[in-house]
Amino acid sequence: MNTWSTRTVPGLAALVTAGLLLSACGAGGRPAGESSSGAPAAAVVGVTDTTIKVGAHYPLTGVAAPGYSEIPDGVKAYFDFVNAAGGIHGRQIEYIVRDDGYNPTNTSSVVNELVLKDEVFAIVGGLGTPTHSAVVDFLNDEGVPDLFVSSGSLGWGDRPAERPMTFGWQPDYEIEGKIIGQWIKENKPDARVGLFLQDDDLGVDGEKGVRRFLGDQIVETVRYTSGNTDVAPQLAKLQAAKADLIIGFNTPSYTALTQLVSMKLSYQPAWFYSSIGSDANLVGALLERFSEGAVKAGGKALDGVYTTEYIPGVDSPDNEWTKLWQKVWAANGNGKDLTNYRIYGMSHAYAFVQALQAAGQDVTRENIVAVLEEKGATFDGPQLAPFRYSKDNHLGIGGLQVTQLKGGAGTELTKVLVTDLGDTPITEDTSGAAQDAPPASGIPGN
Repeated sequence: MNTWSTRTVPGLAALVTAGLLLSACGAGGRPAGESSSGAPAAAVVGVTDTTIKVGAHYPLTGVAAPGYSEIPDGVKAYFDFVNAAGGIHGRQIEYIVRDDGYNPTNTSSVVNELVLKDEVFAIVGGLGTPTHSAVVDFLNDEGVPDLFVSSGSLGWGDRPAERPMTFGWQPDYEIEGKIIGQWIKENKPDARVGLFLQDDDLGVDGEKGVRRFLGDQIVETVRYTSGNTDVAPQLAKLQAAKADLIIGFNTPSYTALTQLVSMKLSYQPAWFYSSIGSDANLVGALLERFSEGAVKAGGKALDGVYTTEYIPGVDSPDNEWTKLWQKVWAANGNGKDLTNYRIYGMSHAYAFVQALQAAGQDVTRENIVAVLEEKGATFDGPQLAPFRYSKDNHLGIGGLQVTQLKGGAGTELTKVLVTDLGDTPITEDTSGAAQDAPPASGIPGN
């Protein structure tokens, strides 16, 4: 695991000293003096009487940019929607996004800038398992709320005593792997299973969950390093092992690459991609690009593929949450199409606004963490299953459902299933979270 180091940025000691001096003088926070209630108040970094500043890191360029670069579009659109309605407790949300190119070294640099130069109140939705691993300990050492990481790694929530400021948001890869593994065991008991895994916590955690059910069915496991686009050796190895169902815990670019290489090898296994790599429209566009126009599958690129879902997307236009996102995007989008990645961004932005509402007028870094621990498990939102937040657990959504893709839309193969780490059983969700509708205003209340 990469850790943040003072060697990452030249002249860091001076920056740290300057940051401490600025904080002592009240820079970036409420002007020194009184809180809104009239009591004396110390400055809160990133918070004034009229604004609250948050930041994020995303791959706006590079191999992981397709799809993922659209997430902050959705975040910004929802924050703009909230700001147009008066903001939160009279404060406008300022949102700063830095490009890290999905490179952990870059992530260290841009997050350092967000914290020490831009003086953000919190990091919200920072993306990537290898990238966010490079900064998670720095953020906790600095006491910066590290909320709703855009990754399903266990590292964002399974040890809150070590990382008290960090919270996951989406289902973690272990419980996704468990649900995938159980479904295959029950529905494809004779399948010869191969695993195609990103060589980091994404693959490690997913494999851990899958192997709880499929240890005796797995015939081969291969791994890829993000940035290395030659996956022919891995696919040839799966083919040689006669794997007829491959589970992929990988990013969208590698879904397209595995599909393209399989065509070249005349290899036709069934595929089960985890939720992060199964956007059919994006994969179709990537296939066309990678094949230089030879493959034009569009939204049908992943027809027949199995996957999982935990929030409604563009293939559910009649869902009340999707209708809200359509409204938000029409008013505040950038003129491009609404996509599942933009919906993902709006969804975790909604959770952040809900946490701010619950934290109250005199928001601090400490009380937003306390609110999530004490009340986060009851937060509503578009998620199909409840959050798991507590003082002992900072992991996010606790379940999902298995679907099969056709024409870019998912057909439900299971009810919403919930579980937790380890031997926790998998059960059907009875919370009714999947039926929650958004408030009429589109903004969560106190």
